[in-house]
Amino acid sequence: MGIFSSDTQMTRRTALSVLGSSALGVAGMSIPSLVAEEDELRKLLPNFTEQSRSILQRVMQQSGYSGQIPASDATAIAQHENVSIERLIVKLIRLAQRYSRAPISNFYVGVVVRGASGDLYTGANIEIPGQCLGFAVHAEQSALSNAYMHGERGVSALAVGGAPCGHCRQFIEEMSPDGEMLILTPDKPPMKLSVILPSPFGPAALGMKDGAFPVRETNLALARPSSDELAAAALDAARRSYSPYSKSPAGVAIRAGRGRIYRGSYIENVAFNPSLSPLQTALVALIAGREAYSDISACALVELESSKISQVAVTETVLRAISPSSNLDVAHARVV
Repeated sequence: MGIFSSDTQMTRRTALSVLGSSALGVAGMSIPSLVAEEDELRKLLPNFTEQSRSILQRVMQQSGYSGQIPASDATAIAQHENVSIERLIVKLIRLAQRYSRAPISNFYVGVVVRGASGDLYTGANIEIPGQCLGFAVHAEQSALSNAYMHGERGVSALAVGGAPCGHCRQFIEEMSPDGEMLILTPDKPPMKLSVILPSPFGPAALGMKDGAFPVRETNLALARPSSDELAAAALDAARRSYSPYSKSPAGVAIRAGRGRIYRGSYIENVAFNPSLSPLQTALVALIAGREAYSDISACALVELESSKISQVAVTETVLRAISPSSNLDVAHARVV
């Protein structure tokens, strides 16, 4: 018997609509302020204890907060709520959903994943206004890429308001090719990925023994040495790319209004289309850090000199759509 039960079956859209129906609402969502107001957390998580909300507020007030809840804090909150960690991450979907950017669909999705370290990571769907739907980042991709960029060894569980779509199941497969990741929803018992994705097309189909986790590094250096801080950050992100199929590592670094730099690594998928560009991954970090597109002041992209594929065009297109006044600097790297 699972940890969740329900007398009625809910569709994904119904479940997410319920999650979005509190007094705070989701229509016209804006990025939460740097300081997580106590009233906001009370509206988002009305059934949480004051102790739990106090822990979350402390975590979110840290200057480097980026959608990561340390394992020790997650354990403390679960104890205050008298629930398992698995049930806790489902209860935290509402918090993750707050970061959704969905101007096209108005369909707001939040996801929370538990890393192998025990840390929790939030993610939400991102849509680029006026642009191809292929530029969208699904909430499952967002949370998993958040864990990836924090150097997790793996992800053991993923909580979402309704069953993941096929696109997301394919992306999750790259993160858990053994099919052991636990998929948690409010209305159904927990299920392993292998149950909801039978006969998967996984990394082994193209000769890979492992998936994206644990994060590995490629030894890269800039083709033209530079002392630029943003280029160095983009190079660091490129080194941590997961691109076993195209062999085309790439990384992006964004400088935002408070001077903070957000990194994004290219994360590839065996089915190609669910792959995340480095800018998409960096935008996940930017939004988790509670900064707006208008806060972007500069962007740097680093990719191999002779890559099979290039990230330049997609990076320029998306950047023009969300921050037209930002500059994009492109630098090339080589394997050393």
